[in-house]
Amino acid sequence: MAKINTIGDLEALRTDLQNYRNSFQTTLIVCGGTGCKASRSRDLINALKKELFKQGMEKSVLLRSTGCHGFCEQGPIVVIEPANTFYCHVSPDDAEEIIFKTVNNGEVIERLLYTDPVSGKTIQTESEIPFYLFQDRQLLAQNREVDPCSIEDYIAIGGYSAIAKTLAEMSPETVIKEIKDAGLRGRGGGGFPTGQKWTECRDAPGDEKYVVCNADEGDPGAYMDRSVLEGNPHLVLEGMMIGAWAIGAWQGKVYVRNEYPLAVEHIRFAVQQAKEIGLLGENILGSSFSFDVEIARGGGAFVCGESTALIASLEGKVGEPRPKDIHTVLDGLWHKPTTLNNVETWANVPSIILNGSKWFGSKGSKNSKGTKIIALTGRIKNTGLVEIAMGTTLNTVVFDIGGGPTGKPIRAVQTGGPSGGCLPLDKFYLPLDFDALADAGSMIGSGGIVVMDEETCMVDVAKYFLTFLQDESCGKCVPCRLGIDRMLEIITDISEGRGKPEQIDLLEDLAETVSQTSLCALGKTAANPVLSTLRYFREEYDAHIRQKKCPAGVCQELITYFIDPELCSGCGICKRECPHGAITGERKQAHEIDLELCQKCGICRSECAFEAIKVK
Repeated sequence: MAKINTIGDLEALRTDLQNYRNSFQTTLIVCGGTGCKASRSRDLINALKKELFKQGMEKSVLLRSTGCHGFCEQGPIVVIEPANTFYCHVSPDDAEEIIFKTVNNGEVIERLLYTDPVSGKTIQTESEIPFYLFQDRQLLAQNREVDPCSIEDYIAIGGYSAIAKTLAEMSPETVIKEIKDAGLRGRGGGGFPTGQKWTECRDAPGDEKYVVCNADEGDPGAYMDRSVLEGNPHLVLEGMMIGAWAIGAWQGKVYVRNEYPLAVEHIRFAVQQAKEIGLLGENILGSSFSFDVEIARGGGAFVCGESTALIASLEGKVGEPRPKDIHTVLDGLWHKPTTLNNVETWANVPSIILNGSKWFGSKGSKNSKGTKIIALTGRIKNTGLVEIAMGTTLNTVVFDIGGGPTGKPIRAVQTGGPSGGCLPLDKFYLPLDFDALADAGSMIGSGGIVVMDEETCMVDVAKYFLTFLQDESCGKCVPCRLGIDRMLEIITDISEGRGKPEQIDLLEDLAETVSQTSLCALGKTAANPVLSTLRYFREEYDAHIRQKKCPAGVCQELITYFIDPELCSGCGICKRECPHGAITGERKQAHEIDLELCQKCGICRSECAFEAIKVK
């Protein structure tokens, strides 16, 4: 492809690419994100390609491999345009039937359609599926429009028109004002106003400045940034270019986890393509603006998601945070002014420039504008990536989009990753925005939501996240290093039946001290799981301490398994599956558990189809 030297060249290329895409009668869109890839989507793509050639349809049907569509549990996903037909759990063996019946003859293959687990209704089009219906997909919707390894696809849907508009019509100050007026706040967890950060960096003394993309997404179960970077890397690059123009930077860095191999591959290829075509490098689009980007891989340390620790890692040092007496906008990478935002924040910038601050500000709540991508997991019917307008209630996310519980009633959600808090069912009216969740003792964080039902022990939840944070703490400051250890010791005592009433007050005091005195955000928010569960689920702590009982039947030292003879059919499955030989009984007769041999592993309970194995 010839180099693009001017905005005119870019627009001429865009027109040619759009005409090419419009020449196809049908488009087959296959999700190629990490989740679908694990379910053999690449084999499916190859099978579809082979079948198109076999039937001589390669010139009338456009086959596009894309990034994540969000509904990962339904993968591999195929969407057929223009009818918007949605097929799920598609295998390579279905390729011939899809081409022959649906593409060739317009027939719908019923067995490949989505069945709503709530209503039991079979749904044909993607737009009618409740999981998508209640979302406001601004960023994720673009994933299905582009092959992440094709700069041509990105240009065809309007890509790089925002940087063209910026360079042709907007001064750096005008760009920053637009970002401020939009109310864009950082999507990495802190929610700091992006425009204010850019202003401080632009006003900082010195000619050498940097923009950095934080793609070091370390929260368990979180993959929002990963999916954007895998599915639409040019969108992130364009956002960084606009930010660089605004603050006066000529060099950018993308810091991405090495555990994200597809994201690393795609962002590297995107940078290479942009350089080859002339959209990165010297005098971009014939302007005075020059900008280049380098990719750095992180080693997987959770603390390196913190800005100063990330910068230390970029410089080749140990990834430890430093005091923020002077912020990175003044003293950042190589002690130069640095603007650092996460993937989702950068990805929002081009649409703000193209559509205006009023458009962006029309979505969301009073102080939290735009949309937010959420990783929705846990004990609900629909899991995956969800994009909602800020201010959408937890109730809408859990019950309308998530489809509600899979079995037992839902009792709580944990928001914001390991440093977030746990909120009970009676708080589900709360809007998902920075301020409302903070007031309730939780946070949006990077965007993880874990749904928990009545079989979840909230003491055990706090213990799990403290264990994670203990492993990930860099150990540099005493409050975090020792405070998390002591909190975990107390929680462990409580979960194992050694808890004492006076430990509750000690645990609260310790949690408050750690949150107020730790060096970085990891320590300052580490107490959130403890404080929120104490605030909303105090009776559960009391049951563990005073009654030596785990109401949810999770903490092994406080439970005993038994078989209800009224429910036991004597099928023998529990006896067969018990790895400790603790279950005895004749076939078709009620079985029994030998408590001396039982190791409380729970395998028998999970295998029993009659729910005859109980906990006391």
